[in-house]
Amino acid sequence: MSEFQIRKDNYLTHRIVDFDLSQDELQENEVIVNVDKFGLSANNITYAVVGEMLGYWQFFPPHTNDEGWGVLPVWGFADVTRSNNPEVKVGERIFGYFPPATQLKLKPTHVSDLVWVDGSSHRQKLPQGYNLYRRVEAEPGYHPSQENERMLLFPLHITAFALYDFFASKSWFGAQQIVLISASSKTSTGMAYGIQKDQNAPYSIGLTSSNNVETVKGFDAYDAVIGYDDLEHIDASKPTTIVDMSGNKAVIGRLHKHLGDNMTFCSNVGFTHWTEGGKNLDIIQERSEMFFAPTVIQQRIQDWGMDGFNQRSFEYLAHSYACSRNWLKMTDVEGISGVQSVFEDLCKGNVPAEKGLIVKL
Repeated sequence: MSEFQIRKDNYLTHRIVDFDLSQDELQENEVIVNVDKFGLSANNITYAVVGEMLGYWQFFPPHTNDEGWGVLPVWGFADVTRSNNPEVKVGERIFGYFPPATQLKLKPTHVSDLVWVDGSSHRQKLPQGYNLYRRVEAEPGYHPSQENERMLLFPLHITAFALYDFFASKSWFGAQQIVLISASSKTSTGMAYGIQKDQNAPYSIGLTSSNNVETVKGFDAYDAVIGYDDLEHIDASKPTTIVDMSGNKAVIGRLHKHLGDNMTFCSNVGFTHWTEGGKNLDIIQERSEMFFAPTVIQQRIQDWGMDGFNQRSFEYLAHSYACSRNWLKMTDVEGISGVQSVFEDLCKGNVPAEKGLIVKL
């Protein structure tokens, strides 16, 4: 058994570590699952960039005590192979949050027909949405053929749904246009498809690297697509909101300076350009805010109830998934060793926007 680890201070330094849970004695209610497959995207790099601040490193402590190494969370599917929990049977298939590893020990609690929550002690204070595991074979409409799409797009498009709902609830901060930075990212397109469907939403502009403009236009997600080199072509006379998936402070600063007083609000979400961080004095901090999807989702579950949240979010996801099928190309990556072979390209933003990486173990 093995897991993929990276240095917290240098994501390009990584290794594979062997471990073995086969001899571990299961405590009361614990189970062992074999991870079957998971998705990889720039979203996982965002988990690393904000790992210390938002606790992402805490979900899956590495099977070594070497300081400075961490295990990056991923979304995928697994099968229960051992169980000391009377409510969870061997052979059950689950969808949720996993390490990039072949095995994981979990402690199912709050077990219902459709879900259970990992009650492991080190995860108690972490956002519950990430501790939830869905018993997929009990879900209406579940089909194995849709697993790849789900594990790649769900974590991105549920964030897109949360963003769309947040901005809509704020009347788009009075904006006549909304700019999505890193428009090729799957979270950006997921939000853009929701904006596109809403007649009350503002005009959408996708901002991307110049060599990506034609590709992003092909996604049919935005009203307009503009390259970073040409961002000053955006009409600065109109009230504008920004959703930033890039973390590229130079681009954000240029855009804020260009828009000036008409930059009504900027939501900082992701770090697809994590190497372009740092400070920029042109960024309007008082109208900028970090977006944390689990907080928004948890609030909406309280507002609408779980059934209401599921109904609204599933309807949104069904639409965004359908739009993405027109261009998304699933690409298989074989085993934990395969993660090593693609990880540097993922970190450097060299994975084509239309490619979806699916790691099969």
